[in-house]
Amino acid sequence: MSEVTSVICRSLSQDPIVQRTDVNRRRVKPCCRAVALASCIALSVLPKVARSVEQASTDWPRYGLDTGETRNSHLTQVNAGNVRHLGLAWSAELTNEASALEGTPLEIDGILYANGGFGAVYAFDAATGRALWTYEPKANEADPRGARRTYGSDRGLAYYKGRIYTATKDGRLVALDAKSGNVSWSVKFIVRGTNGVYSGAPRALDGKIIIGTAGSEFAARGSLTAVDAETGKIAWRFFTVPGNPAEGFEDSAQQMAAKTWSGEWWKYGGGGAPWNGITYDDELGQVYIGTGNAGPWSDKVRSHQGQDNLFTASIIALDANTGRYVWHYQTTPDDVWDYDATADIALTTLKIGGKPHKVLLQANKNGFFYVINRVDGKLIAADKFAPVNWATHIDLRTGRPVEVKGSRYPERRTIIFPSTFGAHDWQATSYNEKIGLVYFPVIHAVSVFTPSRESEALMQQNVGRMLSDQGVDATVRTERPTPGGELVAWDPLARRAVWRISQSSDFNGGTLTTDGNLVFQGLADGHFNAYSADKGHKLWSFDAHMGIMAAPMTYSVAGQQYVCVLAGYGGGGGETAIIGYAGWKWGLPRRVLVFRLGGNAQLPTAPQAVTHLKPVDDVALRLRSAHVTAGGALYGEACTPCHGEAVIANGNAPDLRVSPLALDRTAFRRVLMEGLLVSKGMPRFDDLSDDEIGSLYEYIRARAREDLHSGRDGAAAVLGAESANADEP
Repeated sequence: MSEVTSVICRSLSQDPIVQRTDVNRRRVKPCCRAVALASCIALSVLPKVARSVEQASTDWPRYGLDTGETRNSHLTQVNAGNVRHLGLAWSAELTNEASALEGTPLEIDGILYANGGFGAVYAFDAATGRALWTYEPKANEADPRGARRTYGSDRGLAYYKGRIYTATKDGRLVALDAKSGNVSWSVKFIVRGTNGVYSGAPRALDGKIIIGTAGSEFAARGSLTAVDAETGKIAWRFFTVPGNPAEGFEDSAQQMAAKTWSGEWWKYGGGGAPWNGITYDDELGQVYIGTGNAGPWSDKVRSHQGQDNLFTASIIALDANTGRYVWHYQTTPDDVWDYDATADIALTTLKIGGKPHKVLLQANKNGFFYVINRVDGKLIAADKFAPVNWATHIDLRTGRPVEVKGSRYPERRTIIFPSTFGAHDWQATSYNEKIGLVYFPVIHAVSVFTPSRESEALMQQNVGRMLSDQGVDATVRTERPTPGGELVAWDPLARRAVWRISQSSDFNGGTLTTDGNLVFQGLADGHFNAYSADKGHKLWSFDAHMGIMAAPMTYSVAGQQYVCVLAGYGGGGGETAIIGYAGWKWGLPRRVLVFRLGGNAQLPTAPQAVTHLKPVDDVALRLRSAHVTAGGALYGEACTPCHGEAVIANGNAPDLRVSPLALDRTAFRRVLMEGLLVSKGMPRFDDLSDDEIGSLYEYIRARAREDLHSGRDGAAAVLGAESANADEP
């Protein structure tokens, strides 16, 4: 038995955080691995963090509500005692949307602003749902090739002094008049040649809008940009990984980081994209950013093995006025597992050893929950919140993980958990200061990593083609240490889970907590639920008839509290693979749902999940095995981010097994080469050869034919494909 496999077995049998009881009788054993520091942490939270005055209002003016990104509303009209009377107040269908909805709406002065895909914005009367205006950025038409670097969804908007700020997939930051939707200015914030793209939410701070980039899987070099909110002029920019030394370094931080790289890493971008976790600390005048994985995944390709590759998979503190580097903490040095540090970063003050400490909190993708001193970046605590087998623990003295031998898959296929989708991904985290708990969804899955010289060679061959080559073969499997996902309430002081709720699907929505002792969360199965924040008791549920990944928010207009969530499932490869398979197909409605006490509105239609499909086939078509194999490899590089693994699309793109267009060889070629569906979100692939397009076509036809004759439904088809390519744990 390998050491990694031994750790898997020990995790299942010994780790107290994976032991659970019935959801109605949650008694979680305290973590037996608590170190001496835990005894120094007083079981109390200071009454408040100094926060923006905006948070005390009845509005929801920021992505995470307040500058500390806590998503903790002080509104209490809807509370644990009366939430059972919550009903639908109004709903709106975003008729032009095909993308999944992942964002958190804003509400300011009675107007609700919801973001769709690619940077689209929709404004509604927050009390009645009356449509006010819409902004359509036409992002794909602006960059038909670049559209392939990420799927269409983005996560939110920013507001500052009468303007709404949205960012487009092709890298434009656009300022809109909040009342009319008219464009005030637009600026390109992604640096030409860095292969960056956009998928997150901008943040507002003292006259600036800060925004990150995505694209670590597409040879991108990550960066964070601050733009003057009034003029659109770029104020400062910080690169999260160093560039080509021959061209000089932008600042001393890049020079420092370059010492942790080697070879010609810049040819592969480096990664480190700060695509989600961004928090502004108005107490200290600092911005904290969580950076993405190193790119490509294989450290044999990008650099010498054993080098940290700063500032990938790190949390970095920058001076908010100048963008100057202040400190960093790297959660996963020399990352080879896709363990971004881009999850939400929440700020608070904890009393440690009798003294108040300003801290930041993060449930990291790598399976550890971090408490870090935000003044100096020193690690305070790091504990497993899910099964982990790549590291035994985090050394609190050095701040570095103690890795399990063999977890870097040096010579053989290796099963690692958390998977590449993380124990916790980008779905929003909330922190209830009154109760002292952090709420976040947890994913349970494993990845199978296989070293591959072919993949390494393909990575080097395809540099610059904007294809997702990682230099390693990796698949996600549904067999996992514990079944399904969870909603977890974590105590950062006691360093343990206080309660856990088991869920049938892994990839569920973010959370909202309120002073009414509530936690709200939407699920992949289409239910929108409310739980008691202290005990985790389920108090209310609404069937949205559409999977939910977005985080809820709440606001009050004319004395009436409302709760809002965006419903529309799908997204990137993670959300379309078996890990998130829920049967919500492309073409189903995307909706804004708003609730209030006593609401009695009805959804206009109630779509159902699709579990049984009817693939189309041309029985006269003869498939060539070599072409099918080559097409499968190309599909994984070019198509998976939107259409899903094994051709299983889950809401963000058509399922190609059942698409008549994908059956017509001529139409299929024209869509790829000429960009006929660019306006609908389908990128142009005019750099593919005729042979490559033919191979893709045959692979899709082979999968459709296989599933048609097997009689399997979508979920079974993916499961069969994954299981066939991986050994048992």
